[in-house]
Order: sequence, then structure tokens, then C-alpha cells
Amino acid sequence: MVERNKTNTRTEYYSTLQMKNGELDSVDKHILYYLRQDARRTSSSDIAEKLDLSPSTVRTRINKLEESGIIRGYHIDIDYDLAGYPLYTKIICTASIPERADTASRARDVRGVTAVREIMTGERNVYVNAIGADHDDLNRISEELDGIGLKIADEQLIREEFVCPFHGFLNQEDSSQSLDS
Repeated sequence: MVERNKTNTRTEYYSTLQMKNGELDSVDKHILYYLRQDARRTSSSDIAEKLDLSPSTVRTRINKLEESGIIRGYHIDIDYDLAGYPLYTKIICTASIPERADTASRARDVRGVTAVREIMTGERNVYVNAIGADHDDLNRISEELDGIGLKIADEQLIREEFVCPFHGFLNQEDSSQSLDS
């Protein structure tokens, strides 16, 4: 009995190490794919049925993906227009390389900013997504970003953004089957 526990613990340890190194097996990749499609409405039982596994196996796998940090969270998709913020913009900025990480982090505190991406290459190295009720909101956001040291290179008004699961988690055959369903 003790040997079995050591083996299970060792197996779990190596499994977690593999996950941290990005070495996911086919089951984990499929779970991520199905969760990315619609995590809110997809149960472990739904995924288990598609993968011919037990729901408890899928729940255990999801827990390990969460514990290893591969699944960092579950996020809602908000229709900002319906929520009273009809203007959605991507503000492309330049930050000095030594200040890039700190400036990008401070940009998240600007009211109206919904996402910040720190870009590793090129002069345009910080992308900021922001929402506003009107043009005055967007001007205020741009001025605040400028005030924290981001030089605005471009602003793009977004009409719509679509999010989709990463098909690379699936085999070629799996990918074409899931697109049909």
C-alpha cells in the first residue's frame, strides 16, 4: 500500500512537471480545446463523453491543469456595447525598453482599460484595449496613458472581436470533426 502511494505521488509529480514544461498529452489538449470553446456551458461530463472517459478523470485532469498554472482562470465575454460602452479601441503604444514592463503594468490601472499586452519585438511594444461610453472617455484614456509614459503610435476603433479555441490542440482529424459539430 505504501509503495502504491509513492508511485502515485511520483507519477502526479512528473505529470505536473510535464504540464509546466508544456508537454501536454492528447487528453489534456482536448480538454483545453473544449473548455476554450465555452467553459461556462461545458461540463466535465460533456468533455468526458466526447473523449470516452469518466467525468471524474476529466475533473482530475482539469484540477491538475489549474494547479500547474496552465489554466489560469475562466473569463467572461462581455458585450460592452450592450453594457453601455459602445466604443472599443486598441491603442498601440511605444514604451522605452527598460520601462516597458512597469509602464504596461501601470496602464492596467487606467479606468476603461480592459487588457494590456506587452510586445517583445518592434517599436510598438504595448497594446492597450480600452472601452468608453463616448469619445471623451477614449480621449481621457489616451491622455492618461500618455501621462504614465506611453507614446501613442496608433488608435484603432474595433467593430467586433471574435475569440475561438486554438485548433492546434487537436490532431488534424479531430480538428476537422470538431468544426463540423
